[in-house]
Amino acid sequence: MTSNMLSSVEVCAGAGGQALGLEKAGFEHQALVEIDDRCRETLRHNRQNWNVVEGQFADISMFDGSPYKGVDLLAGGLPCPPFSVAGKQLGEHDERNLFPEAVRLVDQIRPKAVLIENVRGFLDPIFSEYREQLKQHFRNLGYEMDWRLLNACDFEVPQLRPRVAIVALQKQYSDEFDWPSPKSRKGATVGQTLVDLMSENGWTGATEWSVCANKIAPTIVGGSKKHGGPDLGPTRAKRAWAELGVDGMGIANYSPKHDFVGNPRLTIRMVARIQGFPDDWHFCGKKTPAYRQVGNAFPPPVAQALGESLLSALTARQIYQVVA
Repeated sequence: MTSNMLSSVEVCAGAGGQALGLEKAGFEHQALVEIDDRCRETLRHNRQNWNVVEGQFADISMFDGSPYKGVDLLAGGLPCPPFSVAGKQLGEHDERNLFPEAVRLVDQIRPKAVLIENVRGFLDPIFSEYREQLKQHFRNLGYEMDWRLLNACDFEVPQLRPRVAIVALQKQYSDEFDWPSPKSRKGATVGQTLVDLMSENGWTGATEWSVCANKIAPTIVGGSKKHGGPDLGPTRAKRAWAELGVDGMGIANYSPKHDFVGNPRLTIRMVARIQGFPDDWHFCGKKTPAYRQVGNAFPPPVAQALGESLLSALTARQIYQVVA
C-alpha cells in the first residue's frame, strides 16, 4: 500500500463513483464487493490494480470481511429501494435492505471509520426508530454515528442530487471529524458542462443550446434491472430536462450532427459528466446497463469531499503526535 494512503474496503461498489472519489481523497482499496457483473467489469476495466471480488463472495451477504480486519475505512452505497419514495419504503422489512450486512461487516472488520451512502428517504420520519436502532448498533460496537443530507451541486456537480451520507467513527476519532463544507465557487451549468460534447460532431446549434441550458440538472435517475430503461426518469424529471432543452425520452448513441434540429438527447458520456465522472472512466456493457451504472452512482466529487474529511479525522492524532 502506498505510504501516504489509508486503506479501505468498499461494498456495493457499483460502477465506482464512490471508490473513485475516495481514491482521489487518499484511500487505497483493498477489496471492492459488487454483485452486478457489468459493474464489476467496469471496475476492472478502469482500475486493473483494484481487487474486485469475484464468485459467490461478490454477494455482500456471502462476503467475509475477516481478512481485512483493521482497515481504515469500510464504505458502500447500500441499495436505495427500501428507503426510496419511488418504492414502497419497506425499510428494514425490505429483502433488499443490507444495513444488517453492513453492521455484520463492521463487527468483523472493525474499521476506524464507516461511510454509507443512501437516498434522502432514509431521513423520512417513518424511519426515525430504525435510524436510532442503527445508531445503537454502532454504539455497541464502539462507534459514534451521524448522518447528513448533502446536495451534489454544493460540490461542483451540475445536478442537485440530494443524498444521505452516514458516517460512523471509532470514538477516539469521532471528535476530529467535520462534515465537508459546500464549495464557495458556484458550479457549472448543464450548458457549460456539455457544450463541447454537444458540438463534437459539428452541431451548429450547440452554443445557442448551451446558453439556454443555464441551470443545473435534475437528479439523474438510474432505475433498476426490473424497472427503468435508458431514459432520464419519470415524467416530472423529463419536464425539467425539457426546460433545459434536452429530450429526456432516451439516451443517444452519438452527439447531434451538424444539421440537427430540436432538443438533443444526452449520451452516456454526457450523463457521466453530469454525474461528476472524468471523461476517461469507461462504463462496460450496452446502453441500458451502462446508463444504469451511471445513474445509480455516487458522484465522485461528493465522495472525495467526504473522504478528505474522514482522512483528516483519521490522521489528526498522528499529526498531534508529530507536533508533540
